[in-house]
Amino acid sequence: MTRVFLILAAAAMTVISACTPVPDGTSGGQVYRIRNTEKVQFRMVDSLNALRQARGLNTVSLNAQLNAAAATHSRDMAVQNRPWHFGSDGSSPLERVARTGYPGPVVGETISETYESELETLAAWMEEPTTRQVLMDPAAIGMGFSWHQEENGKIWWTLILGG
Repeated sequence: MTRVFLILAAAAMTVISACTPVPDGTSGGQVYRIRNTEKVQFRMVDSLNALRQARGLNTVSLNAQLNAAAATHSRDMAVQNRPWHFGSDGSSPLERVARTGYPGPVVGETISETYESELETLAAWMEEPTTRQVLMDPAAIGMGFSWHQEENGKIWWTLILGG
């Protein structure tokens, strides 16, 4: 487990250099403004794969169709102003992924509403047994990851794994 935390700590240093902290306007804390948006998905897949490899699991690859489903859901959660797995049209993760034409099964979806970076969010997901189980599912081969950041800095993260 120490190795996992060292990997996440090293990855967090990368994120810190890629994000600009700003006051969140509520508790005096910090939020991250996402910059270098073209690198966010790669940081997440690399970090998740490091954690999966540390457990002897196969790696996952970014998939454009799963990314599209994740992006749609992140924007939709922001519109609904609540983190949950159903779209404003009542759609489930299975339905959203099917709409993109992804040929495989959905392994699972993790979501978050936060002011933290993607790697801080990954660390929080790994601390929770239910989301950790999704992220470490050996059936996963594809990954979609996206976000929507509001003007106030709140970030809506969605990660979808497919088989």
